[in-house]
Amino acid sequence: MSMKLKTILVSGAAAIVAGGAFAQSESLEDRIAALEAMVVELKAELEAEREDIVRIEMRSEEAIQTVTGMRERSGFSVGDATLSFGGFVDFDAHVTSLSDGAFAPNSVTRDFYIPGATPIGGEETTTTDFTAEATRFFLDGSQDVGGKKVSGHIEMDFLLSAQGNQRVSNSYSPRLRRAYLDIDGKWRIGQEWSTFQNTSAIPESASFLILSDGMIFERQALLRYTNGPWQVALENGNATITSLDGSRIEADGNLVPDVIARYNHTGELGTVSFAAIARQLRLETGLIDEETFGWGVSASGRISVGEKDDIRFNLAGGEGLGRYIGLNAFNGAAIDPADGSLEAIASYGGLVAWRHPFGETARFNLGYSGLFADNPDFIGDAATKSVQSVYGAILWDVAPKVTLGTEIMAGVRELESGDDGNITRVTFSTKYAF
Repeated sequence: MSMKLKTILVSGAAAIVAGGAFAQSESLEDRIAALEAMVVELKAELEAEREDIVRIEMRSEEAIQTVTGMRERSGFSVGDATLSFGGFVDFDAHVTSLSDGAFAPNSVTRDFYIPGATPIGGEETTTTDFTAEATRFFLDGSQDVGGKKVSGHIEMDFLLSAQGNQRVSNSYSPRLRRAYLDIDGKWRIGQEWSTFQNTSAIPESASFLILSDGMIFERQALLRYTNGPWQVALENGNATITSLDGSRIEADGNLVPDVIARYNHTGELGTVSFAAIARQLRLETGLIDEETFGWGVSASGRISVGEKDDIRFNLAGGEGLGRYIGLNAFNGAAIDPADGSLEAIASYGGLVAWRHPFGETARFNLGYSGLFADNPDFIGDAATKSVQSVYGAILWDVAPKVTLGTEIMAGVRELESGDDGNITRVTFSTKYAF
């Protein structure tokens, strides 16, 4: 309250108290007129103070918006570019039980689930592994070039390292995950998630990757153009071929890149994407120069259910999808022993996962995934016919950016002969994001 306002109130009170004493020399009308003048002055003072409060609140709101904007633009400047970095530290403990064999000591199959690698025909084994190889870091940069925004992203982790072992130092080398350049929000050039994949459909898990059987999962070099909800891309063409002896040939003789088109729809209930791919499957060796056509379609997304829950899914099918789905559980094509030609392998599958938050920071996840092949008759009984898995996981943010998780998954791989192998894995994880 201002000093002037206090003076007015005190004066008014004094006038009322003294009113009786001056009743003989001052009329009632004069006293009322004086009080009315005080009230008018008091209203003016209150209005002035209200305007001051409003101005202070406006300045406070401007300060809040400024701080918020600074947070959104957090980073540091190097010349004309703004750089920022982040990532997470990830520790995973796996207990893995296999019904028919074992994984090699330094195999990536010990770090995350690869459906086509589940062994068949061996002895039952159980192992425990600790790993921090999923730890990840990235660097972002952006600047204006000729009136257009240009930005870049580089991301690495330590999985699939060709260096290091578990004997002494566990010295694993970084590997490239993503490295791309964005131009004006329209063009993306470099190594990135395939346009055929909708990353919002990836289920939440305690392990590095879950439900990969029917999941579309691919990162590779590409050139992508985006216009509103539409995306068109040319992506690295590489075919995996089943040879005459059943082994895998990685054929890199493509003349035509893989062509992908995608439409993204975002609404109140979530996001859904529809994609189509056309690809050349070509094998060129000293004895064989053959090719065939591959294609596929997919629908995937994340749908909100209720106040907090969501359903994540993807469905896909086609001929010659190969490495684009199931972490290459099936190859794209097989060599026909009758004439040496290539025949695309048909496959279809998908996944569905439910995420249910509970408490303040915990959530429960449950899901199923499967992939099925329609192998050519000549391919033999040793070829993989199907891969399937289920999982359940609970994750809990025990502090800001610190997540604890526990998970159990079970998977099965079946051959054309009818033989199968099973995997069960329990995972405990701790992750800190920065």
